[in-house]
Parts: sequence; structure tokens; C-alpha cells
Amino acid sequence: MAIITWQNAVIAFAGILVIGIFALVIVDGTFLHKQYLEPWAEDYHEQFEDPRVQVLAHGVLSPNSHNLQSWRVVLEGEDSFLLYVDTDRLSPKADPPGRQATVSQGTFLEYVRIAAEELGYEAEIELFPEGEYGLEGSPENLDSKPVARVSLKEASGDAPEEVRESRETGGYISPLYPVMFLPDTYRVSYRETKLQQEDIEKLEALSTENVTIVVFQEAEDVEKLGDIALRAAEVEAGNSGVQEEGSELFRPNEWEKNKFRYGFTMEGQGLSPLKVHVLQGLLSLFPSMNSPEASRDSFLSQTKTAVENTPAYALIITEGNSRTVQVESGILYSRFLLTASDMGYAMQPLSQATEEYPEMAGMYKEIHEEYAEEGETVQMLVRIGVPEKEVPPTMRLDVMDIIEE
Repeated sequence: MAIITWQNAVIAFAGILVIGIFALVIVDGTFLHKQYLEPWAEDYHEQFEDPRVQVLAHGVLSPNSHNLQSWRVVLEGEDSFLLYVDTDRLSPKADPPGRQATVSQGTFLEYVRIAAEELGYEAEIELFPEGEYGLEGSPENLDSKPVARVSLKEASGDAPEEVRESRETGGYISPLYPVMFLPDTYRVSYRETKLQQEDIEKLEALSTENVTIVVFQEAEDVEKLGDIALRAAEVEAGNSGVQEEGSELFRPNEWEKNKFRYGFTMEGQGLSPLKVHVLQGLLSLFPSMNSPEASRDSFLSQTKTAVENTPAYALIITEGNSRTVQVESGILYSRFLLTASDMGYAMQPLSQATEEYPEMAGMYKEIHEEYAEEGETVQMLVRIGVPEKEVPPTMRLDVMDIIEE
């Protein structure tokens, strides 16, 4: 009798376990097609006839603040378009002046430029064709003027010889083009491996007249910048408004990822696909697990791990803080990211100390006193190194969702 009872208990437990797993699979949407990853396919752009849409389909892959993808495009004429900030996707608590949203317009433009070149066009980019919008971050201000006008012209026949040869042989025009299809942010641990000095020199040489890249890997600077990043994260973790804003942008399951296609997910943290789906299922069944408090603790833990496993940092510093140099810093960041990725390095912005809400003022002042000259602005703080593991790509909007006729 005891044996039968034990067997029945095992069967009952197995049944409950199966039902539980099935429930997790259903609420997570594990079986759904991941529409939010479609733009990462190298042939994604080929479904569109308009060359402007084809290059824009590459632009949506660019790195951007809080993965909000705050781009809005208005097509004009037959060969040009205007780029605006999409004010429906902003983070006013963490980015009250809309500076990071403006930087993200620049990251987009560089991906568009590289894609245009690869597809046989020259992208003529005019920043702020109607003048800069103001420095305050209201939606009315950020949406008042276009960030850029981009015109596509067929590449001229007098292109450099190596470009012509590459087109004739079907090779890549730019070595950075295939790198655009790699994940842009690695939140995992990096190896202790230092960057090669020649790589540092090449990366810093990307600097422009108004925007400078500086790489730090001496122990003193790594420790100092890591400490700034961690203390700034603690300030952010203690800001209920910022935490609630981040919690609202978190997509806990496949249903939500396909619906929104922007914001935060569990990918990118080195978790196995199975663990991601199990955790997503649990979060879907028990939403309280995604409370601002839980989000705060997870954020601090991840930042601490990141800081403890970072061999180098980079700063992007501009002359002044005009809207134009903000866009230019985004352009340079994309170039920096793609060039470093082509070398085998990965990056993760840790830019809390550069944010401009009142509670962060002390950290903002400290990083500028330590690393910027008078009149300069630190636009980004980035960790860089060789990642311990690969990460999957993150959500991206369908290109047609950012376009207005």
C-alpha cells in the first residue's frame, strides 16, 4: 500500500510539474515567432523597394538610449527624408533635457550612412536644416524641428578604386557594414585582457574636431571610473521616479516584446534561453516580481558585476553641449562601437553619472571635474573589453513603424 501511495504521489507531482511548465510556456509566449528580432536579418531590407526605406531598415539596429528607439522619419520628395525625435518614446525622468534622445539621433544617422554606402548610394546629411531646437526637453521642443535632412544620391563612378573593386566582386564596401548586425550592448563580464595599444590609438583617432574619444585602462583610472559608475548607479537606484520609469519599460514576456518592440528585456545579461523563458513566465504569472524594488536590486547587482569585470573605459567628450555636438557624439559613438566590435571588443554604456536630473548633480559635477576641461561635456561613459560570452540581439521596431509618408 505504501508503494502505491508513493507512486501516486510521484505521478501527481509530475502532473503538477507538467502543468506548471505548460503554464509558464503559455504566459511567456515561448512558442511565438519573435517578430521583434526580424530587423536583425541581413536580408530584412530587401523586402522594401524604396532605397530610403532600405537604409532606414539598417538605422533601426543602431544603439540608442534606454532602447527607446526614439526616431521618427518623414519621407519627402523622391530621394530624401527628415529625421525627428519621436516624442512618444522618451525617458523624461532619467533624461529630462532629452540629451540622450538627441545623441541617439546621431547613432541612427551613422548606421544610415554606412548602409547607404553599402547599397550604392551617397547619403548627404544636413544636421538641423531648420536650426537647432532648444535645450529643454519638453516634447513640444524636441519635436519642433527636424534633427537632420538626409538625401540619397547614386554613388558616382569616380568612387575610390577599392570601393569599385568591392562592388564588382560582391564584397563589403565597408568592413563596418556586417558588424551592424551584431548586438550593440554587452552587459556581461569582460575578460581581464587589456586592449592592444595599437587598437586604442586607432579608436582614439576616430575623434573629430568637436568630439573626442579617450580610452582609459590604467589601474588608477579604471578604479576611479568604476567607482563613479557604481556610485552613480546607487543614486539612480534610489530615485523612485527613474526606477518606476524603467520598470514601465520592462517587457516581461514574448507577447509584450512583440507588442512594443522597444524597452528593456532579460536578454543581454548572459542568461541561457531556457532560464530567460522560465523567468519571463514567472514574471508574467507574478508581476510583483518586477516591482521597482526588485528592478533596483537587480540593476545594482548587474552594475557591481560589470564594474568588477571591466578592463577599460572610454569617455566621449564634446566642446560645449549644443544640440549639434550631441548628435555628432552619437555619430561618433556608432563609429567607435562598430570599429571596436570589428576588433573583437564589446561595449556597454554606463552613463548614469552624465545624466542631468537634480539628484545626479553631485556625480555629474565629479566626473566633469575629474575628466573634462572647462567648457567640455562628458556625453558618454562606456565600459569596453572582450566579453566572456555572447549575447543575443535586443528588440527592434519594424522600420515601417518609424516612417510617416
